[in-house]
Formats: sequence, C-alpha cells, structure tokens
Amino acid sequence: MPVPKLQLYGGHILSSAVYHLKDMKIAIISDIHDNLVNLEKCLKWCRENDIKEMICCGDVTNSETLQFLATRFKDTIHLVKGNAETYDESEIKQYDNIRYYGKIGKVKLNRKVIGICHEPYFINKMIKQDEYDIIFYGHTHKPWEEEKNGVRLINSGTLSAMFHKATFAVMEDDKIELKILETLKSTN
Repeated sequence: MPVPKLQLYGGHILSSAVYHLKDMKIAIISDIHDNLVNLEKCLKWCRENDIKEMICCGDVTNSETLQFLATRFKDTIHLVKGNAETYDESEIKQYDNIRYYGKIGKVKLNRKVIGICHEPYFINKMIKQDEYDIIFYGHTHKPWEEEKNGVRLINSGTLSAMFHKATFAVMEDDKIELKILETLKSTN
C-alpha cells in the first residue's frame, strides 16, 4: 500500500492515497455518534454479507467507539475526521486496519476514484482540486444522492438514528444501495 501524501489545503492538512483493489462489497457509514448498539448491528450485517472494506465519513465520536469499530471490523476502514470527534487523532495509529485521511480523503476502490469527507462544505473544493467518480460525505444525517459536475455525491445517512432512521450504504460494482438498519434481516 502506498504511503499517503500530505498536502496543505485551505489551511488543513489533507492526505491522499490511492489503493487499487478488485471489486468487492464496500460499506459506507457515517455519523455513529457513539451509538454502539446500531454500530454493532451494522457490523454484524457486514460480517454476514462479506463486506471487505468500509468507508467511514466521520463523527465516530469517542475513543471507545473508535476502538469498537476498529476491533469488530477486522478489514480495512477508510476514515475521515468529523466535526464532533472527541478521540485524540494519535489513537488511530494503534489500529492497523484504519487508513486515516484527516478531513478529506481519496481512495480508488472498485475501479472508482472516491472522495471522502464529513462536511458537505468540502465538496466544491474537492471537485475543483481533483477528479472523482463519487464523493461520500456525512454531517447532515440525511441519506441523499445527487450529481454535480459529473460527480455522484452520496450521503449514506446516520448510524446514530439522530434526526433520521439509522442507515448506511453498500457499494458493489457500480451499484450503491441504501440500507435501513431496522429492516435488515440477520442470518443468526
């Protein structure tokens, strides 16, 4: 895996890394806000459905939730910083499965160049700075999809169930599907 390049962007240090991986199922989560019950339901579904990569668009929130996520999802987690994080960023280094990008990330998965951020505020800057097929973001807690300048912008919603039902998304090949947590069937 390449070492991320650090860039100064609008006063923020950004890291960018491109990982080339074969097509697989990828879960996209955001805005956990320490809801461990919903996070565990999502992670259980991910294990049962062979999810091998995860994108987390921020607002994990505290150290306990960060540890819970990193130790219960053993595969790679691509993580950006949310606006409500209370964990210390230095803690992330102890988890080998987390690829941390700061406020904005870029990764290549399933032959797609994917941008990752928490706050929609960064989307216009990202589109101006680089080329993306998809940008996943969070912050609003509202599942949403639109297109801007040829880029799909997708908010997977919130796992916290704060303001909206608990949701996450799954990307497989070119298909991205929203999952509503309360409607998921478990195999166990």
